[in-house]
Amino acid sequence: MAVDELQAIIQRCQVLEEADFKGEDFNLFQVAGQKCLEDGYAAQLLEVIQNEKNKVIIKNMGWNLICPLVRCILVYKQEDDKREHCLKILDQLSQLCNPKELFLGLLEQIEQTSGEQVCQTVMLLLQPLQTVLLKLQNKKAYSVGLSLAMIMNQLTPLPVPYTKQQIQEDKLGLCQCCNAVVDFAKPFVNEVVKNMEKSSEYNDMELKEELLKFCMKSLKYPLLTAQLEQLEGIEEHPFRRFATEIIDILWNIRELIPLVVLGHKGKSPHWENEEFADIERKNSADSLACLSYLVFVQHFGIDCFPMVLVSYVCAKCWQLFWFFFPHLQDLFESCLLKMEDNSLLHQYLEFRDFINVPQVLVKVMTLCPMEHLRKKSLNILQLFIDKFEAEGKYTLFRCLLKTSNHAGVEGYIIKNIKDQIHLSLTKACDNIWFTGHHLISLLDLVLLLPEGAETDLLQNSDRIMASLNLLRYLVIKDCESDNQTGVWTMLAKIEQNFLKPLHVGLNMSKAHYEAEIKNKKENKREAQSSKTICSVTVSGEKMPAMTTEMQLQVLHSALFTFDLIESVLARVEELIEVKIKGGMDENS
Repeated sequence: MAVDELQAIIQRCQVLEEADFKGEDFNLFQVAGQKCLEDGYAAQLLEVIQNEKNKVIIKNMGWNLICPLVRCILVYKQEDDKREHCLKILDQLSQLCNPKELFLGLLEQIEQTSGEQVCQTVMLLLQPLQTVLLKLQNKKAYSVGLSLAMIMNQLTPLPVPYTKQQIQEDKLGLCQCCNAVVDFAKPFVNEVVKNMEKSSEYNDMELKEELLKFCMKSLKYPLLTAQLEQLEGIEEHPFRRFATEIIDILWNIRELIPLVVLGHKGKSPHWENEEFADIERKNSADSLACLSYLVFVQHFGIDCFPMVLVSYVCAKCWQLFWFFFPHLQDLFESCLLKMEDNSLLHQYLEFRDFINVPQVLVKVMTLCPMEHLRKKSLNILQLFIDKFEAEGKYTLFRCLLKTSNHAGVEGYIIKNIKDQIHLSLTKACDNIWFTGHHLISLLDLVLLLPEGAETDLLQNSDRIMASLNLLRYLVIKDCESDNQTGVWTMLAKIEQNFLKPLHVGLNMSKAHYEAEIKNKKENKREAQSSKTICSVTVSGEKMPAMTTEMQLQVLHSALFTFDLIESVLARVEELIEVKIKGGMDENS
């Protein structure tokens, strides 16, 4: 019987001195104890452990029972008496065992767990692990840091619940586990705070650094991707509580304001491998971005900041964002809204991070599969443009026209250029950047076809229409005699680079598409009516399978676009002719 075997080993070891315990004794104790647990004799094992005579044996050998003990606890149901006995054994071991040996045993169990048992195992072992760490004298800070790092590494692969239903169900226990980990860390936070209060020159920074690393990891996961809006029907949002606790820790260890204002954490490891260094920088940037979002959008800990610091950070926190996350878009938008229009100097665009902002936004606008994120990025881009003074806007427009490689974005920028010219001509905003020779240089980028007459007019229709509308506006608003915009000076160049190639391109494109339509209609009968499935390639990309009727609709739609462009082009040329003739009449 397992209990008899255990008692025999206990009686044998009771007569031995602690120094006389052999490896064989440890093995026999572990095997017998494990057998007791697996055979359902947890109550008898608990009695053995609680026996004062066995204190020295349990101190040295008890940690070997952690593995089978955890396995049994996870198997037994919540209401099972055997589970309750196992939990009492675990508590006794945390009180009686050698702290160093038990610490390694507990950490080993956390490291070995996986899948659906991760959160269960972590929550089960947090209390005994905390008890052991509080007993440690040597390398306490290192051990606390190792524990927190191990726990976070095990949690990180788990998916973060996002919807209300997922958060309420908390299927894997992540919501509950995250808050349990924060409670686990509190005694160590209190220890740092107590030491800092004792001395303003508190030099033992190791434990503080480990807690800071934990907070940075928590900002990266799970808070960076967590849903943090208040949800109806959830009284205490688990991730909002977790965010509050992380902010509190940072405030208590005096790192919240330095992180948000200065944008860096304490000591960073020195990596000889540059790839590891890049990962460290990326993780740090993500964590700092999330922290800024928590403070300035969700207002966690905002009362800790003087208003002068809030204004300062809002002006620079754009550097930290990764736009594919909705709440980081909210953060950037929130910061921009706090700034005055026309307040950013063009010199800021000399910094790489500043010029990267609109380029990242354009990528989201053109490549992101989620419509609401594309629209949000467009709104943010406009806000970003509005914050720059005239020369900054001018520089931004030139940059985006050269780098966006997207007709829709280019059309949007050309519309912005038109708006700025209007402000200049109406004297609402007197500046030199959207009149005269500066504007001529910008119009050189706008009033042309990228590939001359061979430009794909359908693909570039947004840009072409915006350019024609701008030219029409300039011709109407700027008299030839005033020529404030310089459009009349460069009229010959516009005709050569834009209007004539556009005429040729339209003729070629219309002829091509009309021929395609005729060909489709002639082949319609042979293709077994409109039910025949064909494939069509547009702009180098193969479109989904289409019937002949669908293909004809697409081709007619393209012809309609060409007619629209041709109509506006004719109106522009008519206006130019009228203006020139009017100028000649005045001169004569």
